[in-house]
Amino acid sequence: MSKTVLAIDIGSTKICAIIAQINDDNSISVTGAGTAKAQGLKKGSITNIELASKSIKTAVSDAKRVSGSDVRTAIVSISGAYTKSLNSNGIVNIPNKEISFKEIERVMHTSLYNANIPNEYEVLHALPFNFKVDDQDFIEDPLGMNASRLEVETHIITTQKSNLNNLKKAVRGAGIEVENVLMSAYASSIATLNEDEKELGVAVIDMGGNTSNITIYSGNSIRYNDFLGVGSNHVTSDLSMALHTPLNVADSVKLSYGSLLTPTNDLIELPIIGDEDTTHEVSLEVVHNVIFARVEETLMILAQFIENSGLKDQIGAGIILTGGFSKMEGIRDLAVATFGSVPVRLAKPKEMDGLFENLRGPEYSTAVGLIMYSASSYTPYEIDVNKRVRHSNEEPKEQSSVDFTNNTDIPVVPQQEESPKEKMVTLPSKTDKKSDEASAFSKFWNWATQLF
Repeated sequence: MSKTVLAIDIGSTKICAIIAQINDDNSISVTGAGTAKAQGLKKGSITNIELASKSIKTAVSDAKRVSGSDVRTAIVSISGAYTKSLNSNGIVNIPNKEISFKEIERVMHTSLYNANIPNEYEVLHALPFNFKVDDQDFIEDPLGMNASRLEVETHIITTQKSNLNNLKKAVRGAGIEVENVLMSAYASSIATLNEDEKELGVAVIDMGGNTSNITIYSGNSIRYNDFLGVGSNHVTSDLSMALHTPLNVADSVKLSYGSLLTPTNDLIELPIIGDEDTTHEVSLEVVHNVIFARVEETLMILAQFIENSGLKDQIGAGIILTGGFSKMEGIRDLAVATFGSVPVRLAKPKEMDGLFENLRGPEYSTAVGLIMYSASSYTPYEIDVNKRVRHSNEEPKEQSSVDFTNNTDIPVVPQQEESPKEKMVTLPSKTDKKSDEASAFSKFWNWATQLF
């Protein structure tokens, strides 16, 4: 049965809402979209809940109008600002000598339990990057393997509880319930990466209006993420100060003449800030120099992030630039010069059915990635913000909210015959799994205790 999903990308400069239909075979059809100028946000964080709610409501209303559907729950992006990451590990014994989903779930939660997470932080994602079966390293999927011991190493991404709660409040204020939350850089990487790049190792840099987020993949898993509070709006501010012209004029100059290629000596006439009736002439060479200095500095800091990650030698597929800032003319050439002998690719979101023309730009990578995540385009296993272990072959969650605190409430979906296409399957819950064996064991135990 197909389901309708709503994805809301809450960025520093714009809010983008996309409504899509996800079919049984996980194919996606976009049915509606809406964008609105972001208000009440600064550097990826909510600074005014009421203003942010209005922006979200505008974008969602536009998407609903186009789609003709009334969706009440959404998957939402959260900025990498103020996130903290750490690595942890867990180890469990396998009593039945065969690894089931129950053991994978147990080892994942063990690694989360072992992590030293501050009280004021909430887990966004716990992503495994190394499963170890007995003494064998880097197992892609341990499910069904024979073993006596299972270990896992996970990359855990956390965010401040207040930051997460303010985001949820702003979305609820727009009349939408938050079903899941995804780090924006993770969503961008889902929309832009192919399997080879993830396998070889790659750094994804999402360059937005006020922020730049970096995520490094190695061996199909996220190994590192970081955040830089610099984006294309800083270029606008630099131009405004250097050219003594209002911000809106500086933004127009950036969009019309912003280039990192060889400058010209042509002159443009600009109003003076504070006295807009008076104009002065400015050389395009000055415009080029101001933009070049800011973009070069930003790329150099990001190159330092890669150096500090200790994973520079593991990004065989190079670096991918996405986000609205990456549209600046000549940025790829400057990135190649800054990052050294590493391939650099400019990435747009992957194609999908019904994707509107205006959603095909790199600035919509996060929003498209959220939709793809809803259609199970994520790592084979992970713990999401709801503390639920997700599996790439799980049954998609119904749109109505389900209380997972009581396992008896989980709807049981009848098993279907296997088909050539990979279908979503229901993973058994902890209590349902091997219930017959459990009841037989409890009868035996009661008999034994009475006997002795």
